[in-house]
Amino acid sequence: MNTSKTVAFHTLGCKLNFAETSTLSRMLENEGFQKKSFEDIADVYVINTCSVTDNADKECRQLVRRIQRKSPQSLVVITGCYAQLKPKEIAAIKGVDLVLGAAEKFNIATHLKELSKGDSARISSCDIDEISGFNSSFSVNDRTRTFLKVQDGCSYNCSFCTIPMARGKSRSDTIANVVAHATELADRGVKEIVLTGVNLGDFGLNETVNVSGVRRNETFFELIQKLEKVEGIERYRISSIEPNLLTNDIIGFVAGSKKFMPHFHIPLQSGSNHILGLMRRRYKRELYADRVATIKALMPHCCIGADVIVGSPGETEEDFRTTFDFLHGLDVSYLHVFTYSERDNTAALSIKPVVPVHTRHERNKTLRNLSYMKMQYFTGQHSGQSREVLFESRNKDGMMEGYTDNYIKITVPYREEMVNTVTAWTI
Repeated sequence: MNTSKTVAFHTLGCKLNFAETSTLSRMLENEGFQKKSFEDIADVYVINTCSVTDNADKECRQLVRRIQRKSPQSLVVITGCYAQLKPKEIAAIKGVDLVLGAAEKFNIATHLKELSKGDSARISSCDIDEISGFNSSFSVNDRTRTFLKVQDGCSYNCSFCTIPMARGKSRSDTIANVVAHATELADRGVKEIVLTGVNLGDFGLNETVNVSGVRRNETFFELIQKLEKVEGIERYRISSIEPNLLTNDIIGFVAGSKKFMPHFHIPLQSGSNHILGLMRRRYKRELYADRVATIKALMPHCCIGADVIVGSPGETEEDFRTTFDFLHGLDVSYLHVFTYSERDNTAALSIKPVVPVHTRHERNKTLRNLSYMKMQYFTGQHSGQSREVLFESRNKDGMMEGYTDNYIKITVPYREEMVNTVTAWTI
């Protein structure tokens, strides 16, 4: 197709997807495409999907229907995890023209040149075990905090999760490449980088070999030490790291760092060792509690977030109460609560008993209320303190937002001179 066309993007899911969407956008702009808002009429719409929950699948289908209503002649491209897992299902959706699996998403420009409206939906995918390469990605100009992808895939086999089937085995960039990207982002004026990946703690520990046939053995701890020295970047955040991979060395380094923020997001998933076993998680609640205690001993002001899944198969009322009590007594600051949904080809489908959907939603609401109270308490602990805030560029009804070093959201009247600046602010 003629590359003097317009393209619009929509991203579902995680920070990693945002980084990849931004990279895809730059690739197409370099090919002559003009970027448009997803709400505008565009020649091509690209939806980068997630498939962690059933809602993400449904949202993708709803977006395609919306495009069909407003611009039926536009090309619709679906990529991301949902596209890798269920390409035929997506191709059958009316209005979809191209489905790109995990190995092909970064070849999108080539595919678009060969695509015409009206043909049957094309699928370009491969077996996930064939994927061995790593594609660097980062977001820029989309938001003040930039997401930098340093790792992809996962070699864990959690019983509820489809990500290894959607993204392949663990693989990562080199430290040299990550540092080069961070330097480039500093030159662009970026102040804060969020390191993203599927399983960040596995950085450098590749299940696949690189093109020279040599396995690298760089570590995440070595990576953050190198990034600390990059001039121009004032802040780093670690998006999420498994408790069994969050070492004392990493915690101690962050505690003494001038650039890595006192903020950890550590997936828990359940506070019941019984459920953690059914989930095939690689730790018990005691290790999780130890990680939180170690962080708080070194950084009492540190913000700690946790992922929790409610209603997973086998979770009894007693298991849920155990999780609630564990979290209630734990010095974490907020929760990301997910309601379990059945995913094809996962081991969790064979676990009984199945928790009724209405019970899952009730448990979700209970933990979301707990999360709200925990964040209110954490914020209140810092009331009256002066902390550094990086203010973002969005002007929302005359107001602007930013986050303190320890991830407390601050909302103030919009002032253009404060955009992308780190400013001392009294909470």
